[in-house]
This record gives sequence, structure tokens and C-alpha cells, in this order.
Amino acid sequence: MSGTDPVCTETTPPSAARGGPVSIALARVARMHRIAAGRRLKELGLYPGQEMMMMRLWDCGPVRQSELIQSLGLDASTVTKMLQRLEQCGHVRRGPDPADRRAVLVEATDEGRSLRTGVEGVWSDLEQLSLQGLGPDDRAELARLLGLVAENLRVEAGEAGECPLAPGGAAPQAHC
Repeated sequence: MSGTDPVCTETTPPSAARGGPVSIALARVARMHRIAAGRRLKELGLYPGQEMMMMRLWDCGPVRQSELIQSLGLDASTVTKMLQRLEQCGHVRRGPDPADRRAVLVEATDEGRSLRTGVEGVWSDLEQLSLQGLGPDDRAELARLLGLVAENLRVEAGEAGECPLAPGGAAPQAHC
């Protein structure tokens, strides 16, 4: 590369993002967090995002695929592909919903439930890595501020953030 070649580095925010320094910081942090999570999840045989689906299934129990799609706030084709991979690995099972045989019910298998401890470790590890150098008060304040940002974006993102009702309209499990 000669001294006159253009250089594009990540040290300077893109010029189009100058009006959103917090947004660009959030995007960078989210990207780096996903990369770090992906490296750790790979050891469990999971891809980034699959752990979120498993967490939802662990907390909510068996749920209709359509409701899982809605609760995750992802595109139906994305969730279907994730479920196919998880099913091929033996982590989830799909079958007809006894209350409505047209609907597909999704649940974690015993093998899928056995991933929970590993996923919890990944998230604890990421928490320590991400917040290294921050004291308890700073950690609490960061969590509070990010919660406000998330709430501000919730309506725009169309995210309910809750477990769907269990089959037959029953209330979800207590963790939801």
C-alpha cells in the first residue's frame, strides 16, 4: 500500500454516523459482544442467537413455533432455519400441538436442556469480560441506562419481550 492509498479504519466513526455517537457505540459493542459470544458458544456446538432461542424454551417450556417467532422478534425463515439446525443436533423437538394439530409445538429435549449450564457459563464469562474495570455502582448504572435505551427502542423494534402463552392459553412458566 502506498502512502497515497485511502485508509479506512475503525478508529474513526463513519461520517454518516457523526450525528449518532451513542448509536455507533452501541452498534460496535453489540457486534463485539456477538463475536465474543460466538467464540464461546462454538465450544457448546451453538451459533450466536441459538442460545437466545434455547433460553426462551428453557424459561417458557413447550411453545408454538409461531409464538416463538413472535417472542424472539425474528423473521420466520430465520427461526425456522435455527430450529432445523437445533433439531438436527438433538437440542429441540418439533411436533404437532395437541390443542391444534395445524400448529407446530417446539420444546427443548433433554440434550437441549443439558446445554443450560454451559450457556449460563458463557453469559457469566461475557458479563465479567464486558464489565471488567467497572465497579458495582457503574455496573448498576450502565444496566439502568441500557434498560432505558431498550425501553425507548422497544416500540420501534416491535418487541414484546415476554414469553408467549403456553399451548391452550395457559400462563407461561414462572421465569417468564
